[in-house]
Order: sequence, then structure tokens, then C-alpha cells
Amino acid sequence: MQETQLHKNFNKGDFKIGASNFKQILWYACSLLFFKSHLIPFSRILVFILRLFGSKIGKEVRIKPGIHIKYPWKLTIGDYSWLADCYIENLDWVRIGENCCISQKAMLITGNHNYRKNSFDLMIAPIILEDGVWIAAGCMVAPGVTLHSHAVLGMGSVATKSLDANSIYQGNPAVKVKDRVID
Repeated sequence: MQETQLHKNFNKGDFKIGASNFKQILWYACSLLFFKSHLIPFSRILVFILRLFGSKIGKEVRIKPGIHIKYPWKLTIGDYSWLADCYIENLDWVRIGENCCISQKAMLITGNHNYRKNSFDLMIAPIILEDGVWIAAGCMVAPGVTLHSHAVLGMGSVATKSLDANSIYQGNPAVKVKDRVID
């Protein structure tokens, strides 16, 4: 059995939050008050607030109350996309294309840790959703994954690798189950 030493040596590498402490605190307060509290059910207001904090958001985007967004300044969303009460832990960029749907309780996680190192190094990688992607309810998307054009991740599935275009994936880990045919 290999002996491990316990010590505080967490390594974040060159990770940068990308905002001042003041901006982070202000976002935390706004997130609690306007997003997680469900006090503001109007998508236009939520989109407006996200834009104030640096999100790049296209036209006619729908943001539902209850959504969690770690750092809005590391988020882009294309036209006509719809985000339910999902969880976006974007230590790195999350780029969402046009006409995408992220359903209830889906999780997009851009950070992980290197369990092979005592220092438990932080590892981050962006998540990219190309146009027409649907992430169904309760899904998880791992760091560095791209869901290519019109891919579907079925309910409760876990994407640990990139998904092919026009394909439907299901399971944990997600595997292709069939082609997506759009009428």
C-alpha cells in the first residue's frame, strides 16, 4: 500500500477567476437575490443582469429562475437558446450555441482535480455546445467536452467525452444509441 502524506498543498496552476473581488461579491449577492431566489421570473431581466456581469448573450434567449452560474463573465449563449434551472460551474468558458436547450437540473462542470497528485491539482477545460444541442433533464457534462451540432444527451446521462453531431446519447458514461433525424 502506498503511503500518502496529508498536507495543504492544493495547486490551482494558472487558474484565474477573471474578475475583481468586488465584482465577485456583487455577483454572489445578485445571484442569490435574483436567480436562486426565484423572485424574478422574467427572462429579460435575468438576461440583462447576466450581460451586466459580462455574459455574451444573443437575442431571444430564455433564462429560467433557479439557475446557478458560477462566473457569468465566462459564459456565452447564442440566439434563441433556453436554459432551465440548470447548474453551470464555469471555472473555464462555457460556450452555448444557437437554438440550444439545457433542461432542468442539468450540470455543466468545467473543473476537476488530478487525483494522481498529492496536491490534488485543479484541472479546467471549456465546455462547448454547438448549435441545436439538447441536454435533457438531470444530465452531467464533464470538462473539455464538446457536444457537436444537434447532438442530444438523454435524460440522466453523463457526457465524459465529446458527442458526435446529429446523434443521440444515453447512459453513464453516455454512448450513442441512434442518429438524430430532424424533420
